[in-house]
Amino acid sequence: MNYVFKNWKTICSISLMSLTTVMISAQQGENLVPNGGFEATDGKIKKLGSIESANGWTSPTGVRADVFTPSKVVDINTPENLYGKETPKEGSNYAGIVAYSFGDKIPRSYITAKFDAPLKKGMKYCVQFHVSLAEASKYSVNNIGANLSKKPFATDTKSSIIDQSHILHHNNQIFNATYNWEKVCGVYEAEGGEKFITIGNFSKNDVMKIETNKKIKDVKVAQVISAYYYIDDVTVTLINSNEECDCMLTENENLYSTTIYQKAIIVNDKMTPQQKVEAQKAFFAFGKNKLNPSGEESLDQIIEIMKANPTMVLEVSGHSDMQEDEVGAEKPQYAKMAEKRIYAAVSYLTSKGISESRIKTVNKENSEPSPEIMDTDDDDLKMAKNRRLTYKIM
Repeated sequence: MNYVFKNWKTICSISLMSLTTVMISAQQGENLVPNGGFEATDGKIKKLGSIESANGWTSPTGVRADVFTPSKVVDINTPENLYGKETPKEGSNYAGIVAYSFGDKIPRSYITAKFDAPLKKGMKYCVQFHVSLAEASKYSVNNIGANLSKKPFATDTKSSIIDQSHILHHNNQIFNATYNWEKVCGVYEAEGGEKFITIGNFSKNDVMKIETNKKIKDVKVAQVISAYYYIDDVTVTLINSNEECDCMLTENENLYSTTIYQKAIIVNDKMTPQQKVEAQKAFFAFGKNKLNPSGEESLDQIIEIMKANPTMVLEVSGHSDMQEDEVGAEKPQYAKMAEKRIYAAVSYLTSKGISESRIKTVNKENSEPSPEIMDTDDDDLKMAKNRRLTYKIM
């Protein structure tokens, strides 16, 4: 009888170990953060401070963070809202937090989510999220990070959370870019039982790096005395002990060109509307699709001409360079850059009142080298000239 009992215990033990292995394997590669892109919402969002409308997300202090979504309410709209303009990293929504303000006159805000399953002791997790500084921000800072905890932070006071940042950018840089998203990521080894991720600034003011930003020319939003950041695409995934975090593999983005070709676009009264439109262009850094101010200025001129000529139909052509297409075959974030640039232009045009029925699109990828390229250009400049949008009247 004892022999049978001992064997039964052994069988149960082995079965339990096998089940645990299966459960761990099932979680590998799966995002433990529910609604990491803030896409699923409960009801219609009508105002700022509504982060809890994004399923699974809350604010751990008395200051409610924001969620932005396509809306007729300008304050909370995407891509343009009260604090500036940013195309969502993925989907159509993102969150927003205050990371710093001078003299704490505007209290910081944070966002918290509960994992789908507690983290397992000794296991490694890849943690990542994306940030973008809002154009309205008078300040920009470093130390924006993630804290992983067993219990949630919970207070009704409008106070800063001073605690450990388990995940920071590898350079802990000042996030001062108002165009495109910057990735914060790292590997976290679990103590065991962590159930919550909280994102924000957990540092005291005197240990932060702070920059004062000049108001951006032509940006219509009112400047606020804070560092306000959009947050999107939050993921926590289980990885093998000998595996690298995917985001760590892409942190060396300086391997790719950061050059953005600039060209003065000259139009005059002797030119026809068609010639004025077709003189316009927009250029991009490697792997980027966000329109910079000069790209928006070109589109503004096109919009003015199209509104004066209501039957005019515009063709938007997107171009990439050969390296982008090669890298994009291996790394999805760099895939279909020409198509993404077209989408950015079309979104801008329609947001300014141009009907989509008046816009045609052509995805040329790297098939058509830029006529701007000269024999004396180095390879980096040639590629920069190829990463562009061009326009044509149909």
